[in-house]
Amino acid sequence: MAERREPRNGSKQDAAEVASSPEPPPLEEVQAAEVPELRKPSSPPEPGERPPSEEDVRATEIPELRQRIAELDDLWRRAVADLDNQRKRFGRDLDLNLERERERVSAEWLTVLDNLELALEHADADPTLIMDGVRAVRDQAVDLLARLGFPRRDDVGERFDPARHSAVATKENADVPPGTVVEVLRPGYGDDEHQLRPALVVVAQKVD
Repeated sequence: MAERREPRNGSKQDAAEVASSPEPPPLEEVQAAEVPELRKPSSPPEPGERPPSEEDVRATEIPELRQRIAELDDLWRRAVADLDNQRKRFGRDLDLNLERERERVSAEWLTVLDNLELALEHADADPTLIMDGVRAVRDQAVDLLARLGFPRRDDVGERFDPARHSAVATKENADVPPGTVVEVLRPGYGDDEHQLRPALVVVAQKVD
C-alpha cells in the first residue's frame, strides 16, 4: 500500500485537506462532456430487422395498382358513355335540321306550284297569255334555285369543262376554237363547288 507523505513545508491541516480532496474525473468522461458527438452512439438496429423484400413491396404496391386500375376503368367507361350520348344527340340534331331544311325548301316551291295551277285553270284562254304565265313560273323557279345556292349557268361560248359539262354531240364551227360550247341542250345549275347537275352541251370541232 502506498505511503502517504507529508508535505515538507506545510502543516498537518494542509496535509489533511489534500488527502480529503476529490479525485479528478476519468479522461473519457471529460472528453464526452466537451465533445458531444463522442457520447454513446445510436443504438444498432433491432435484432431480426431486415430490408423489405420484393414480396413485401409487391404486397404493398399491388393493392394500390388495382385501385388505380379500377379508377382508370371507371373514367374510361364514363368517357365512352359521354361519347355515345354526344353521338346520339348529334344524330338527333342532324335529323331535326334536315327536317327543317326540307320543310323550308318545300315551302319555297309552293308558290311555283300555285302559279302552275293558275296557268292550268286558264288553259282555254289566249295562248299568248298562257305562254307568258308559263315563262313567269319558269323564271320564278330559276330564281328560287339561285336563292338556294344553285344558279342557272349560261355556258354558251365557254371552254368545255368535263366537271361542268356533259357533251352529247360535236359540231363543226369555224367561228370559235375547237372545244368551245356552241349549244346548251339542258342547262346546268350550281357553281364549281356546289353543282346540282352538269349541262348537256354541243361542242365545236375543227372544220376539215
